[in-house]
Amino acid sequence: MSLSVTARAGSFIQVLRRVFRLAAPYFRSEEKWRARGMFAAIVALNLAYVYALVLFNQWYGRFYDGLQNKDAAVFWREIRVFVVLAFFNIALQVLKFYVTQLLQLRWRAWITRNYLGRWMADRTFYEMELARYAGKDGATPDNPDQRIQEDMQLFTSATMTLSMGLLNAVVTLISFVGILWGLSGTTAFSVGGTSYQIAGAMVWLAVIYCVVGTVITHFIGRPLIGLNFRQQRFEADFRHHLVRVREYSEAIALDRGETVEHGQLDLRFGAVLRNYLQLIKQQKNLVTFTAFFGQAAVIFPFVVAAPRFFSGAIQLGQLMQISSAFGKVQDSLSWFVDNYDSVAVWRATTDRLTSFDDAIREHAAQENALERSDAPSLHTDGLTLNLPNGTPLLANAALSAKAGDNVLVQGPSGSGKSTLFRAFAGIWPFARGRVQVPSDAMFVPQRPYMPDGPLRVALAYPEDAAKYTDEQLRQALKDALLPEFADRLDDSDAWSQKLSGGEQQRLAIARVMLKKPRWIFADEISSALDAPAERTLYQRLSEMVRARGGAMVSVAHRSAVGEFHSQRWTLVPEGEGAVARYRVEVVPAPAGSAVAT
Repeated sequence: MSLSVTARAGSFIQVLRRVFRLAAPYFRSEEKWRARGMFAAIVALNLAYVYALVLFNQWYGRFYDGLQNKDAAVFWREIRVFVVLAFFNIALQVLKFYVTQLLQLRWRAWITRNYLGRWMADRTFYEMELARYAGKDGATPDNPDQRIQEDMQLFTSATMTLSMGLLNAVVTLISFVGILWGLSGTTAFSVGGTSYQIAGAMVWLAVIYCVVGTVITHFIGRPLIGLNFRQQRFEADFRHHLVRVREYSEAIALDRGETVEHGQLDLRFGAVLRNYLQLIKQQKNLVTFTAFFGQAAVIFPFVVAAPRFFSGAIQLGQLMQISSAFGKVQDSLSWFVDNYDSVAVWRATTDRLTSFDDAIREHAAQENALERSDAPSLHTDGLTLNLPNGTPLLANAALSAKAGDNVLVQGPSGSGKSTLFRAFAGIWPFARGRVQVPSDAMFVPQRPYMPDGPLRVALAYPEDAAKYTDEQLRQALKDALLPEFADRLDDSDAWSQKLSGGEQQRLAIARVMLKKPRWIFADEISSALDAPAERTLYQRLSEMVRARGGAMVSVAHRSAVGEFHSQRWTLVPEGEGAVARYRVEVVPAPAGSAVAT
């Protein structure tokens, strides 16, 4: 039993440490004085609110004594006092609500921007997804979008609400326990012929009543913590799959995959419903007990104090004061009972945010084994590439290309061509060695990102479209064989859905035409194009880099692309027992290629 209590105490302290770790940075940030000032104001308003409750308790005694004595003067005087107290109380509650909500808003804004910055910094968002898809779910949090958007809002609001509620409970308890002790007097009773007297009996009864209630509540509500944690995860998984269906709507429709996707959505929604049903059952048990506990607390002080009232020891005013003071003490001691469900949700949210914070810290602390620097040409030394699961793809590769050496990277599917492309870009975390890449280089993926909004924004991405003139933007579209879009620069749309695969690849090439880099690294950028369009665009790209004194490194399967390259790097499978699965063979392009000649 003592071990169990110790373990629970340790768990509670651990939760508080997690909360402090999440909350403290804001109150130490550049907004610390504003945040601390607002927090201090909220504390002061809560103390004033408790003081108002004490004044109301005193008012009960005078008002009901006046009623019992049929004293009209006292009655009307206390009515006027009540009006003043009521307006004072209303003003405190409104001001407390406003300042609390304002602090929550500023805190949420700061913590969201802080985590967004950390998540987006140094490609952490990318590496965390790679870790997830590599099967490292235990160390990588799911659905970072939900943690940033929903969990941070829940954490800030729940932390403020619960902390201020606990403060109110403690201060109210301190304020009213003395009042209740004085009103309780001394209770005398006999057991086995021996007389006993207990001072402040109502206080002890309130403590016993609430301790029993808290223990029972914890026993009933303990499963809610895990259920709330899983509920948030299942809801996020369901929402995430809905977004994927929307993003890949065309591919799903072409594959006639509606039935499969409907089944997947139904499977995820079923998990949401099953867990929520368990949550409802546990909440039903908790609500049943807390409702009984709350209702019994209303009548309990009257039952205990009734003998003294009927004996004439106390008047009606004192009886009402006892009831009010007991209620406040009982409410304070029952804070855990009344807020158990909220605490369970808050703890689940805190656990989710803590694991997210741990993952970001872990990725930020990882040292990049790949040294990447700027140089006039492309060069690698001891370049080793692994898959996320640790499988070596390439070992100690030494590659180099100078201006004019257009390179075609080829090899079997899954041999690591795109992984090599990512290593050149410096974004592959499972690589080591040294890579030197020209600074004026542009990396073009097979599936380019298309932001929603005006076409000019999608074309200039990630740069500001205002950097370019309309004529430059139109010319880039024409050069990339998209003349029909030249007069649609201000049209807004979901371009990733609106444009075909070939049009998206041509728009990505239009970005290259617009920005005119010296070096181009292209990963299957013409896979969705027809042969004439592919030849035309590769011809234009090759001429552009040659005129700029640069080069082009292309990953492609089609042999026709080879005529625009002077070298070929072919990934060749290694035999059994080799250090890595593949090696790179460097061979010149066939004689008569467009570049070689």
